Formats: sequence, structure tokens, C-alpha cells
Amino acid sequence: MKECNQCGKCCIKYGDGDLSATQEEIDLWEIFNPDIFAFIKNKQIWHDPHTGEKLSRCPFLELTPKATPHEANKYTCSIYLDRPEDCRHYPSLISEMLRDECEMIEIIDLENYKKAQAKLDLIMQDSRPAGY
Repeated sequence: MKECNQCGKCCIKYGDGDLSATQEEIDLWEIFNPDIFAFIKNKQIWHDPHTGEKLSRCPFLELTPKATPHEANKYTCSIYLDRPEDCRHYPSLISEMLRDECEMIEIIDLENYKKAQAKLDLIMQDSRPAGY
């Protein structure tokens, strides 16, 4: 399995409403991160703060500047340390990564799902809750 190359596929796919935030996260954003909380409406994430309309993309996903025009797009999260748990826990399964065309997957991972899953679990151990 390769390291994440910041292709943004997961954030682009799930940033349009397939994510949620816990009430605790929303409460913390309201107190400590009003810039994030501004994008919450009726306990749902990523709404335009001015119109209230649901956004089709996470407002905190940013395209990084390219060094050359032919370079692949790379993305960063401007709220990475305060991102929702849904984001923190992704990816959780090799099958999920395959479905989402994650660029971390290598051919060798397809030959042994169990070994690939163990490697993914190791990579993600600091992002997941205890006992996950």
C-alpha cells in the first residue's frame, strides 16, 4: 500500500453530504471554531453560511498550487486537525478504498486482502477510536 498522495478522491466523493458530524463536534466548533460552525445548518454539515444551501463540496478542501502545469492535482484540508470523525476514520476497509478508487491501493494489496487490511489498520491506528 502506498502512502496517501493527496489525490482528494475521498474528500471530493464524500464532501457533498455523505459525511456527518457528531453533536459533540458541532458543539466544539460552535465554541472554539466559529469559522467551521458557520457551515452547519440544522446539525448537518457543509451548508453555505449566507444562503443556507447545501454545498456540493467540502468548503475546507483546498487545491494546492502546482509547481508545473502537468503535475497531478493535490488537495489539503484546511481544518485537518478539527475535521469530523467521519473524515478521521476514512479509509476503514480495503473494499471501501477499491470502491472509491483510492490511489493508495497497489496490485499486491489485491492479491491478499487480509494482509492489506492489516496494513491499513496499522496506518490508521492513530485516527481511529480505541477498539475499532
